[in-house]
Amino acid sequence: MTFPETDRERAWTALVAVAVAALAAGSLLFPDTVYGGFVWHYFWGPVVADANGAHCAAWNGGAVELLYDAGACSAAAEPVAYPGYTLVSEVGYAVTLLVSLVGVTFLLDNLEVGEDLDMLYALFPFVLLGGALRVVEDANDAAAAAPGVEQFLSFPANTLIISPIIYFVMFAITLVALVACVALARRTDAVDGYLRPLAGVGTALLLATVGFLVYLAVSTDYVSLLPQFTLLTLLFATIITAGVWYVVRRRLPEVASGTEFAGAVVLWGHAVDGVANVIGLDWADELGLPYDLVPKHPVNAAVVDITQDVLPASIIHYTGDAWPFLVLKVVAALFVLWLFDARLREDAPRYFTLMLVAVLAVGLGPGSRDMLRATFGI
Repeated sequence: MTFPETDRERAWTALVAVAVAALAAGSLLFPDTVYGGFVWHYFWGPVVADANGAHCAAWNGGAVELLYDAGACSAAAEPVAYPGYTLVSEVGYAVTLLVSLVGVTFLLDNLEVGEDLDMLYALFPFVLLGGALRVVEDANDAAAAAPGVEQFLSFPANTLIISPIIYFVMFAITLVALVACVALARRTDAVDGYLRPLAGVGTALLLATVGFLVYLAVSTDYVSLLPQFTLLTLLFATIITAGVWYVVRRRLPEVASGTEFAGAVVLWGHAVDGVANVIGLDWADELGLPYDLVPKHPVNAAVVDITQDVLPASIIHYTGDAWPFLVLKVVAALFVLWLFDARLREDAPRYFTLMLVAVLAVGLGPGSRDMLRATFGI
């Protein structure tokens, strides 16, 4: 497919090219400062440490050293990269996401698809797929930690399912599936028939991924199967969403004016994230895991730390310390949905749909990972 390029598309392409060129030039001219102190420290270094099961990775002037002891990491000279996210990396991912969404909007304009919210439902399985693939990476780490067991994905292949690389992988998978399904629909003259095949591709990939995790659960000792975590997460998330959305539609109709039922789906995705954190961080032990899970994101960890500082231990003993994160997720989701009003939907329908998918993904993606991580005991 070839499309005529507009002035806006040329400007976007030029902006992205300049940013990439500046980052590449800075990395070549000032490798320790630009590459080591920024790119490696916040983005690639955490992936290397995570992929090798290290506690951290130290830059050491370009000679990367993997460290497996917390004390050695504390003594190492900066920059030191730890597995997981930082506020800097999350801001970087957010900026990259917004820029990418503009580019995808141009593609949808040329394909003449994605004007209505039905695309959100078609892409729903892909959001869950991203979370499930992250759990495959967790299982791979569990295999490395198990005595006498080798990882089924070794470095560097396992970096494909570690953030931020997995974001680009999922972006590519989804984009290829979308273009292929649109081309198939056009070839068969089913102009609006690309959504069901697109949803089918995502569902098939999701079932295959979860099926692989189930296979590991029944055939290995380092992965278990605790379906109560998924059942309880989905149950409580659905109850919370139904109650909150009922109140919103009657008391705050402007919050739902632009998104209709899709807004409830987005709220449900963020409720899954909040509930999965509460169950995994505070009640995993009571539900069958020999330990409570630990937060994977800086915001989760900050909320837990603040709760511990504010509430006395006697109260936290009964309530746990992760429940404010659930409240924060619900309130934040409603605020964002309020911004997605009917006027924005009319002015930029395709960008509106993509942004709504992105809002769903930042909630349901990590939420499904936390839910499945607890379900498979990893």
